[in-house]
Amino acid sequence: MKLAFHLAYKNLMGAGLRTWLNAGVLSFAFIVIIFYNGLIDGWNQQAKVDGINWEWGYGHLVNDNYDEFDSFSIEDGHGQLEQSKQKNLTPILIRQGNIYPNGRLMSIRIKGIDPNQTTVYIPSQILKQSDAQYPVIIGQRMAESAKVAIGDQVLMRWRDKNGTYDAATITIAGIFETTVPFVDGGQIWISIDKLREMTLLQDHTTYFVANEQYSHSETSGWEFKTQKYLMREQTALINVKKVGGSILYGVLMLLGLLAIFDTQVLSIFRRQKEIGTYIAMGMTRWQVVRMFTAEGGMYSVFATILGAIYGIPILWYLSVKGISFGTIGAEAGIIMAEKMYPIYGIGLILFTILIVILSATIVSFLPARKIARMNPVEALKGKIS
Repeated sequence: MKLAFHLAYKNLMGAGLRTWLNAGVLSFAFIVIIFYNGLIDGWNQQAKVDGINWEWGYGHLVNDNYDEFDSFSIEDGHGQLEQSKQKNLTPILIRQGNIYPNGRLMSIRIKGIDPNQTTVYIPSQILKQSDAQYPVIIGQRMAESAKVAIGDQVLMRWRDKNGTYDAATITIAGIFETTVPFVDGGQIWISIDKLREMTLLQDHTTYFVANEQYSHSETSGWEFKTQKYLMREQTALINVKKVGGSILYGVLMLLGLLAIFDTQVLSIFRRQKEIGTYIAMGMTRWQVVRMFTAEGGMYSVFATILGAIYGIPILWYLSVKGISFGTIGAEAGIIMAEKMYPIYGIGLILFTILIVILSATIVSFLPARKIARMNPVEALKGKIS
């Protein structure tokens, strides 16, 4: 086997430019696979961290009548929970309403939150620092959509629990930036005590956000949704992106392997006398097959080395500086930072190297099998048997 690798190395070095062209194509596919998967993994981790910090927490205790995908459930989707069971929970009350910025009508969700909470990153502390009668905070994209700034006053209308309309002038006390669209677009955050007073829903809550210390126990009228459940859509989206990306780097890998396959077929055709000489000198047919297979497999080794030479600086730079995607994530309604940082785990790199080596070896073995059926005498004459 050592002899096979030695001869394979000598033959590849003797091929010169052809060897490095094949290795170059394969190395490009190798780098693209690592980059794309690293980018998806970076997005996934970043999105989950942001989702936990801004919205999901460590799970939601949701009123049975509330469905996050059904706006009509907001009207009756709330209830009261015993004070003793609210430990390590942050209450959120949701109501529907309208605002009229600059004479325009905008439908919104009014969300009440405890100004003293620390479970999520929403800067609710701003609410208790304002001297306004109805201070609110909103996200950056909501501010851009409504064309309002800190200190602006806007008319807001809502309905109380009896269905009676009421209105008041709210003051924009703060504007926060977040990558999580579910706490930004079309939403206004106000003190939960103030919202309960406005809607006559004393001690009512739509859902609670759990912190890390929360321990759930079955509660009638409430359903606990785990962190994993809340992440399900983000996880499904990431999986779809990975499948879509596999088509891209699958095509690139196919091009690289096709080049190796063609090279091996041509090499066997042109080196029949050499093959016959090896057999005449005492090598078995399968030893020659292993030598040619090793040649093809060695392309993947060269591709890995070549890819490391130009790929490591590029991938390192992208992981440090990040890749800017603008605000397309917010526009699409998904958790996606404006700048994403790829994550290249050692498992990803080793798995990719293994896939490249195995694929190149298998593709090299396929045409090399023909050697086992060659007649040594005719091979020495340069004829295919």
